[in-house]
Amino acid sequence: MLTKSTFPLGFAIMDFEKLILLLCLPNAPQLRTDSRLVKKGDIFIALKGTLCDGHDFIDQALENGAAYILCEHPPQHQFSQTALNWCWVEDSSVAAAALAQASFGKPSEKLTNLAVTGTNGKTTVAFLLSSIIRSAGKKCGLIGTVFYDTGQLLSEANLTTPDCLTIAHHQAQMLKAGAKFMVIEASSHAIDQNRLAEISFKAAAFTNLSGDHLDYHKTKQNYLDAKAKLFENLTPHATAVLNAQSPEAMQIAKRTKARILFFAIDAPANLTAHIESMDITQTTFTISCERKQQKVKTPLLGKYNVENHLAAAGLALAAGLDLKTITVGLSALKSIPGRLEKLDSTAPFTVIIDYAHTDDALTNVLSTLKPLSPKKLIVVFGCGGDRDRTKRPRMAKAAEKFADCIIVTNDNPRTENPHQIISEIVTGFEKGPCITSSDLRDTQYAIRNTIIIQPDRKKAVALAIRLAQKDDTVLIAGKGHETYQIIGKTKFHFSDKETALDCLHAIT
Repeated sequence: MLTKSTFPLGFAIMDFEKLILLLCLPNAPQLRTDSRLVKKGDIFIALKGTLCDGHDFIDQALENGAAYILCEHPPQHQFSQTALNWCWVEDSSVAAAALAQASFGKPSEKLTNLAVTGTNGKTTVAFLLSSIIRSAGKKCGLIGTVFYDTGQLLSEANLTTPDCLTIAHHQAQMLKAGAKFMVIEASSHAIDQNRLAEISFKAAAFTNLSGDHLDYHKTKQNYLDAKAKLFENLTPHATAVLNAQSPEAMQIAKRTKARILFFAIDAPANLTAHIESMDITQTTFTISCERKQQKVKTPLLGKYNVENHLAAAGLALAAGLDLKTITVGLSALKSIPGRLEKLDSTAPFTVIIDYAHTDDALTNVLSTLKPLSPKKLIVVFGCGGDRDRTKRPRMAKAAEKFADCIIVTNDNPRTENPHQIISEIVTGFEKGPCITSSDLRDTQYAIRNTIIIQPDRKKAVALAIRLAQKDDTVLIAGKGHETYQIIGKTKFHFSDKETALDCLHAIT
């Protein structure tokens, strides 16, 4: 434990509790985690990140006028401004969450907070749950991959789950807009980095776990442990909504104190579904809970999306809504940006945009579309740079298993060599040969089992649409709702949807 004697002579030590009380006063100082944004009188929180350590930027924070420094260890050298207030804590990320809530009047305590985590399905579950709540005549805020919606303001999402200061700020805006609920997508990074600390969740749902983010978590067990942390922190009065057909969910069930609500398709669980019909336009299924049944008709396709409906329904049940209200809300949602989004066109074939960027997600989407596609299934996909490299060959295997024609392109290469990323994807193909788009002599039709390399994503999308014939299905996977492409360290405007619609308009 640090004491005043641990710090250099002249440093004023402040109790954390006093810092919390200070933030509750009128004209309280501002919280900053970025030393570049610090202004005179601010509180600088030194956070340890994956790429850098905030403790290394205390000098800059002081130069910019910080009056309070919160850190995990004493300074390594004497500063000229020794009369400032210093606060030492064991974990600055947890402390930052507590300070953030205090700074905005503890908005978390005034909201019913509902979270969803899992490799795939978070955005769909969040949108479905929001639809349920709003169909019930209640207001809710939404924080997730596509955008942050406070009810007052819709802003672009920079991260699936933002930092604790952003969350607290948005929660305060939700309350001003009259919201009683907050729906949030909880990423494994955010859970691991304590961005959700100090938020008491009424319920949290787990969808699934597949290989992803191993660049950060290193092992799949670490990845699961990060997800499980959300459920370990639930109180006995909260509800854990778990996929009974996921082996990882069974492990999570053993690690939570919360009540458990299991969901499953055609298997024993608290909440179940039975699929009655599915075509390219609609899925119809029956949802059952405690001997009550309701029918749902949704434009969202696939067994995995029925699981997403169950996860959303489970969260809504935990929040106190009844089954009939829930099914009305589920059926009311007509589309989700970039999630199996069918483009409006008079072309004689179907073009779909989807965010699938893991092998599991790509398998789910392609296996759903394959039996619903009268003729060929054409897929365009790539893999992001500076991210989990192990999934690249697995993405190729997923595409090869279901698609008739594959076009490999770039996603967000970031600082990696785009051609190296593609070469790592290609190692996963068992068939072949792979040809470049310039080698494709006849662009009037796609030969089955053809694998085409076109690094330029815009040209790859155009090629897929040019190759498509009557009753074919074109899936453009990986970026979904995103409106940018990151090449090097520069973010360029790029939208799969806009590009595909331009190509469709050019041929119709």
